[in-house]
Amino acid sequence: MNPLPVNVINKSTQIVSFYHYKNNFSKLAHKLGKDFADRSAKYDETDSFVYENYEDLKKFRVFSAMIPRELGGGGVSHSQMADFLRIIGSYDGSTGLALSMHQHLIAAAVWKYLHGKGGEKFLRKVVDEQLILVSTGARDWLESNGEMVKVNGGYELTANKVFASQSAVGDMLITSARYHDPEEGDMVLHFPVPITSKGVTVINNWKTMGMRATGSNTVRLNKVFVPDTAIAMKRKQGELNQSWNVVLTVAMPLIMSVYVGIAEKAAQIAINKSKASNIKKDQLPYTLGEMHNQLTLTQVIIKDMVAIANDLDFMPDHNKGNNILTRKTLVAKAAINTVNKAMEIVGGQSFFRIFGIERLFRDVQAANFHPLPEKDQHRFSGNFILNGE
Repeated sequence: MNPLPVNVINKSTQIVSFYHYKNNFSKLAHKLGKDFADRSAKYDETDSFVYENYEDLKKFRVFSAMIPRELGGGGVSHSQMADFLRIIGSYDGSTGLALSMHQHLIAAAVWKYLHGKGGEKFLRKVVDEQLILVSTGARDWLESNGEMVKVNGGYELTANKVFASQSAVGDMLITSARYHDPEEGDMVLHFPVPITSKGVTVINNWKTMGMRATGSNTVRLNKVFVPDTAIAMKRKQGELNQSWNVVLTVAMPLIMSVYVGIAEKAAQIAINKSKASNIKKDQLPYTLGEMHNQLTLTQVIIKDMVAIANDLDFMPDHNKGNNILTRKTLVAKAAINTVNKAMEIVGGQSFFRIFGIERLFRDVQAANFHPLPEKDQHRFSGNFILNGE
């Protein structure tokens, strides 16, 4: 199935539909989520992207929901979007995670706009065309991947970008690559690349244990021309500059909200099963209590992460970046532990796909792999503690 282009649906109808839910964005999440849940097993079993779900998201203009009203967007706050993604994650993890990858790029762009650092033209383009943005930042991290060669008027880019969520339907790749500057040394350049550009190929290779429907394919870039005018930032390779502290602070609360939703869903299934069962095991209250503690931990930590982002009213610093990365590890572990306890409570039935919790178990494992993985975060935080600012 191919996604509908945005112009198939009347724009004025989209706007009316969105503003109907503007003041209760969570209500829209539940409305959409119920349909997403009905489709989730099909997408999971076939390793196919959530095309129908994205059609629904476009209909309600969710891709521009966080963009300020004066630019034509929905004016939804960062904290509202985090809650929206948590709810969507509870219905379908793949849709929630894929959508969070677009939304964290929007959040970073909105932060720049709100702090007088430009981006108006880009955000208006997203609104007008309902563009879907594809990120490669997590895999690139500080070193980046790929090589750029200087040519007349720009650069020639060659790279393989893996884990490119939503690339199955994406419009714009937001990426980076290494460039050896003759004067400044090894640098990393950041820039957008339209996925329709010559030399860009999306490889349909996303066949995974969990999060099977995120369309996180590898994007191959073979001698793709990147004009000088497209370069948004240039930094020293391996350098953690303040732009990363912006991205981490706005991105991780959105991404990890999806896993909190998964944990909440697994816990609810386990609780419902326990109440319905005629067999009450002696250890059941203890195990339920353990699960409750782990779930509460996920909810408390994600609330703290969202508070640090402060609806994009913050100034970036290394302490915020470290705090966010630390909490990312903690919330990921607590979400995984919650689902593990839910499986323990349910017992052997949790292995059956039809029961639903088996997919939640597979999906929640992906929480480990967002930046930074646990041991990398330990090293990063330890070095920060030793060296400080």
